[in-house]
Amino acid sequence: MNLTFLLCLISGMFIGAAAAYLGSLLLGRRMTLVAGPLGHLTLPGIALALLYGFDVSLGAFPFVILGIFLIWVLELRTGLPMEALTAFVFATGVAVAFLFLPIEQAEAALVGDITNTGIDDALVSISICTLVMIAVNRIYPKLVLINISEDLALSEGISVRRYNFIYLLLIAVVVALGVRMVGGLLTAALVAIPPAAARNLGTNLAGYALGALTIGTVSSLIGILLYQATGYPAGPLIVVVSATFFLFTLPFARRIPQS
Repeated sequence: MNLTFLLCLISGMFIGAAAAYLGSLLLGRRMTLVAGPLGHLTLPGIALALLYGFDVSLGAFPFVILGIFLIWVLELRTGLPMEALTAFVFATGVAVAFLFLPIEQAEAALVGDITNTGIDDALVSISICTLVMIAVNRIYPKLVLINISEDLALSEGISVRRYNFIYLLLIAVVVALGVRMVGGLLTAALVAIPPAAARNLGTNLAGYALGALTIGTVSSLIGILLYQATGYPAGPLIVVVSATFFLFTLPFARRIPQS
């Protein structure tokens, strides 16, 4: 096992873990598909990165942060559902991207390529993912309470707007990192499928969150190992492995009470 592949494997596991852990909050808010449009919003940044030869996550991050900020501001100003505003922002971003994205580089933009991870890239990804998971752990109880009732959260002195902004910012970070692994097309899978599988198995909130993190990590590990064995793109393989985990958990879904 060479160093490049080892770095790819470790980075992928951390990205998968952070995305799935954050996704366990998204699932509770019925917002897991928001990560998909935000992934599409990274395409202009990915296109610039591919054109000028710098890191795709670095290119993606400013665009997804701008998109998150616009969604947050528009939600405050209009009161429209976040899903509708996300669709508006991401459609605009995708249209701009395909005006200048070279067609020969479209595959890397759409399905990702984590296989060229260098040591600097790996250290940055691992560090950021660790910080994301620490941040999610700290705000988890407050966001769960906001999910249950914003009025109740306000009565407890929780600033709903501030925590919603932090929450969106963490989504932006995870999406920007995720495009390195699965591209702008498949980022929703990183945050949606592992938590869905974990919910079929979990019997309490802590078990559900830990299960999502574990399934996200293991799916990334197996997907990247399959890439090494088969030569198929790692991003789609990770998604297929996650989907397989979800299918295997379906017989246990009856254990979860319906809300």
